[in-house]
Amino acid sequence: MRIIPVIDIRNGAVVRARAGDRKNYQPISSPLAATSAPSDVVAGYLALHPFERIYVADLDAIEGAGDSRRCIGALKQRFPTLRLMVDAGARTCDWREMAGVECVIGSETVRDGECFGVARGDPDAILSLDFRGDVFIGPDWLLDCAELWPRRIIVMTLARVGVGAGPDFERLADIVERAGERRVYAAGGVRDARDLARLEALGAAGALVATALHDGSLTAADLDRFASAHKKREP
Repeated sequence: MRIIPVIDIRNGAVVRARAGDRKNYQPISSPLAATSAPSDVVAGYLALHPFERIYVADLDAIEGAGDSRRCIGALKQRFPTLRLMVDAGARTCDWREMAGVECVIGSETVRDGECFGVARGDPDAILSLDFRGDVFIGPDWLLDCAELWPRRIIVMTLARVGVGAGPDFERLADIVERAGERRVYAAGGVRDARDLARLEALGAAGALVATALHDGSLTAADLDRFASAHKKREP
């Protein structure tokens, strides 16, 4: 299982996500970083474990209040070998401009099926199926038509982010079954290594995490163990 740390950026700072209540997100305070600057938080993650990817939510762009391109560019300059999975409110993958950046298309921003369809064959395209509670945030056709999904999918359960509620295992299992050979990543609610092990048993290719890293519920030893098992399964 691939573990992918998350940073949510607003106004140039990393904010602590909680239950998808974006208007109340506040700059993060974490033992992993001296400040809430994105570069400091990413450096803290990398000091904990040599992660290969970081998920970046550009909240300014998602909410139509500007963007964090400068911050993202600075991250690529400081950490040139790190791959960034960026959700910047894109409806297609036209946003990509930097090497090492993978475009996340959130279902909440998708409107046009024809425009979205071009992403299916793009190896750098990632679809985030966004849920708030039991409600899918996006057009019904996108959730119903698995044949439209690209090779990688995130199952994002916003209400479970940062609240210690645990992942939505039932929904994840359903999407994994429908996804076929596609890789499915769980996002929202991961509390500890036991949650990761259960997600892995359900067929998840990986998980997006933040709170469990900041509060120490996932330790460096946990991360090393999952990374070692992942490498052993690689062809």
